[in-house]
Amino acid sequence: MLLSFAEFLAGNNVLLRPVFTKQPGSVVFPVHPTETIREVVFSCEAQGHPPPFYRWKLNDSFIVPRSGSRYALTGGNLRISHLNKEEDVGIYQCLATNSFGTIVSREASLHIAYLENFKTQSRSPVRVREGQGVVLLCGPPPHSGELTFTWIFNEYPSFVMQDTRRFVSQKTGNLYIAMVEPSDVGNYTCVVTNTVTKSSIQGPPTPLVLRVDGVMGEYEPKIEIQLPDVIPVAKSSTVKLECFALGNPVPTISWRRVDGVAVGRKVDVNKASGVLEIPYFQQEDAGLYECVAENSKGRNSVKGKLSFYAPPHLIEEPRDAQKPIDDTLVWECKASAKPKSSYRWLKNGEPLDTMEDRVQVNNGVLTISSLKLADIGMYQCVAENKHGRVFTNTELRVIAVAPDFSQNMLKPQTLARQGGDVLIECRPKMSPHGMISWRKGKEALRESHRYGGNLRIANVTKMDVGLYTCVARNQFGVASSAGSLLVKETTIITSPAGHLDVTVGESIVLPCQVSHDPTLDLKFTWFFNEQLIHFGNHGGYFEKVGGRSAGDIMIRNIQLRHAGKYTCAVQTKVDSVSIATDVVVRGAPGPPVEFQVTEMTDSTASLSWGPGPDNHSPVLTHNIQARTTFSLGWQGVITVPELLGGKQLTATVIDLSPWVEYEFRVLATNAIGTGEPSKPSKKARTKDMPPKITPSRVNGGGGGRSELVITWEPVPEELQSGPGFGYVVAFRPQGAQGWMQAAVTSPDASRYIFKNESIAPFSPFHVKVGVYNNKGEGPFGPVATIYSAEEGTGMNNVKMIYFFSNLRYWGERERQETASVIRTMGNRTSVVIRGLEGSRTYFISLRAYNSAGVGPYCATVNVTTKKPPPSQAPVKIIWNTSNSKVILKWDHVRALENESEVTGYKVMYTQDRHSRPNVVETNTTSLELALPVNEDYVIQIKPFSEGGEGSSSRQITIPRIAGGTFFQYNGPFCLTIMIQNTV
Repeated sequence: MLLSFAEFLAGNNVLLRPVFTKQPGSVVFPVHPTETIREVVFSCEAQGHPPPFYRWKLNDSFIVPRSGSRYALTGGNLRISHLNKEEDVGIYQCLATNSFGTIVSREASLHIAYLENFKTQSRSPVRVREGQGVVLLCGPPPHSGELTFTWIFNEYPSFVMQDTRRFVSQKTGNLYIAMVEPSDVGNYTCVVTNTVTKSSIQGPPTPLVLRVDGVMGEYEPKIEIQLPDVIPVAKSSTVKLECFALGNPVPTISWRRVDGVAVGRKVDVNKASGVLEIPYFQQEDAGLYECVAENSKGRNSVKGKLSFYAPPHLIEEPRDAQKPIDDTLVWECKASAKPKSSYRWLKNGEPLDTMEDRVQVNNGVLTISSLKLADIGMYQCVAENKHGRVFTNTELRVIAVAPDFSQNMLKPQTLARQGGDVLIECRPKMSPHGMISWRKGKEALRESHRYGGNLRIANVTKMDVGLYTCVARNQFGVASSAGSLLVKETTIITSPAGHLDVTVGESIVLPCQVSHDPTLDLKFTWFFNEQLIHFGNHGGYFEKVGGRSAGDIMIRNIQLRHAGKYTCAVQTKVDSVSIATDVVVRGAPGPPVEFQVTEMTDSTASLSWGPGPDNHSPVLTHNIQARTTFSLGWQGVITVPELLGGKQLTATVIDLSPWVEYEFRVLATNAIGTGEPSKPSKKARTKDMPPKITPSRVNGGGGGRSELVITWEPVPEELQSGPGFGYVVAFRPQGAQGWMQAAVTSPDASRYIFKNESIAPFSPFHVKVGVYNNKGEGPFGPVATIYSAEEGTGMNNVKMIYFFSNLRYWGERERQETASVIRTMGNRTSVVIRGLEGSRTYFISLRAYNSAGVGPYCATVNVTTKKPPPSQAPVKIIWNTSNSKVILKWDHVRALENESEVTGYKVMYTQDRHSRPNVVETNTTSLELALPVNEDYVIQIKPFSEGGEGSSSRQITIPRIAGGTFFQYNGPFCLTIMIQNTV
């Protein structure tokens, strides 16, 4: 069996105040005319220990159940039999009482719904003219409960149908006919239904008779159903407004809000009957509404104000309080309501006596000062307006006890440092608050030592050591508690506060030496820029190196991010001290900022930038780099001025190619090293100009009969100087004076064929090829001599003056018909086939031909290509310059599974990025070069294997630096510089 928490406490004899678990609810009881005996039960149940007993009130008067009475109590439930509508209707409340006090339940109303019979049995005829309006009265009999009304015309079941001319009011029950017609003559009977009892009764019939003295003429509307001036409507309820008018012709009814606010979508307007219905009424629905009746003779209107109201709803309730005697109680009770709530308080079910000055009630706030034991009890705040009331339920306990240290003894020992202050707390439980005094040994202490009941001693010395006793007394008794005071030596940090200036990569020790009381344990804590250092969680940079009386720490391989304020905090049980050291870390400069291209010409770019952080070492030089889509990574450029000083923030790059898109960046160098580059500039294109570079390797020959074939190597795109690039081919027979010219418009073209029947076979021609673009013509290249095509008369008598080769190759998974073809000219006996895949078998066939015809293919051969060279570039390149040597080291490049193993490395170095590099090969991952260190060098390293040369490292610049310097290159985008001391 499961027990509730309250039942568990009650079973263990724990005292509990009464709390309602079930409260009575309002009842509307239907009584039919034929029934006389009825019974109703109001429920009431409360928890508490001791168990509560119950009483009931009817209209604020106690109900006293007696033997034979119609009232009976079963537990907390009230049973009423033989209901009497005169005696039993009213407001009921349940009261639950135990030793803590009394609480009152919410109010529950009892209403008895009934409907009596009509008294009058006959009614006089109502005589009207045709066209006249009429009202037939219902006159409902005595009743209780909501009624609905219908009318029978002549005899059941012929009911009056409502329309724009006829209306049955559910407020009055009357039948309204706006304009009588001859068909309306007959008997009308009002039918009344009680919605609670579900019973219906019929009134006596009312005859409607037409007068014979003429027909009623037209007249303006006359509103018969008026609206009240103010109509209160409860929150969330449904309200119906009725409006109907007599008139000839029949009036039309319309509704509107006088304040101009549009009627909401939820509002239902029955234009036939003139009823306005607003469901789920809210604050925004309140306002002034107008009913307008109109016909051709005039207009009339009535107005009514809908007023929003809401019964009280608690938004702040007092909580149970336990207060010491003589203390002050403040309870606040607050409820939302429309109109505003008024407040009153009950104590143990009865109105609170506010005649005493110490009891004050102010708008829901109850204040009781100088609390007494007589104030103990159950309190209830009642918040009410004319539409309802709510009750809170709160307990007040007033405590009166003698001093008691059992729950809060003085500490057996209190430690204090010599020269400091100490506070010995004394917090006995007692009510009311009494006097507290102190003794040291047997000597009473002066009042000046006290601090709110606690004992405070300033500037502690060894003389203050001893046993201290706190004595507490009030009118109910006396109690005491004692504890010793021990005085310890002050902890002092002997290391001085300081300022350290270090370079990136160095290791330093931050001292924290102390003198202290030998009987106390020390705790060292370090902070970096006010944040706790967790040793072991910072990449291994921080390490404790101090002994028992020292908290020194070491920072290994210090980095720029380690600059800041370091604080050593030392704690003992009696005191704490700290010391701070400021550490400045010097390093290579940070990247320059706001780097941009300010102007471009056909061969120059003007640049500007802002200084980045110098990391505590002044910037000495700047270096500009550029890249294009045609370059391999970033390359150094020539600038004006040639040497860019540390304060130089502008430069002009020269010797750029026209009509090429460039990106630039700048690097700063200080005494520590070269820092990270700036962000690249936005891409910018140099202006176009007439081309200056002519095609190379102008050659020719071969072709068909009477043809002159001219070939050349196309000019690369980066050298075309502008859009609209093309070639001008000029040629003439050897010994002739004038030149023939032809334009070739494709920049990728590499040959031109001139055909003329007058060209003799194998005739010499002078040929030159020039260039042009949209900006104009460029120069011609040097003149070359080539020969026109040969002529053959048959395979047996052809003299082979000039030979050609035709080579075909295809892969093992390809068809021979799709083979690729390479043609060579002259007496060449070798060719390089490029673009093949690694580790794949290819078939190759070769035959010779000349202008007289082709020969047969030689036997097909097959060959298998080797694995491709390694794709990874060397990384972690480290160099050291000393005297006239440069010592290089790098990580071994590991080939991927489908690549050939690395067999060695090529190291390329030059003093000028644009000159041909020197190359040194090695089969190890280190190399020593005998180079003077007072020059700048550009170095690249690439691996090679049986599959060929692999990917090259990025270009590395070794600046001219005197003395021993140690550099490390970690990868494509990371350059870390460390200075190595030399002796």
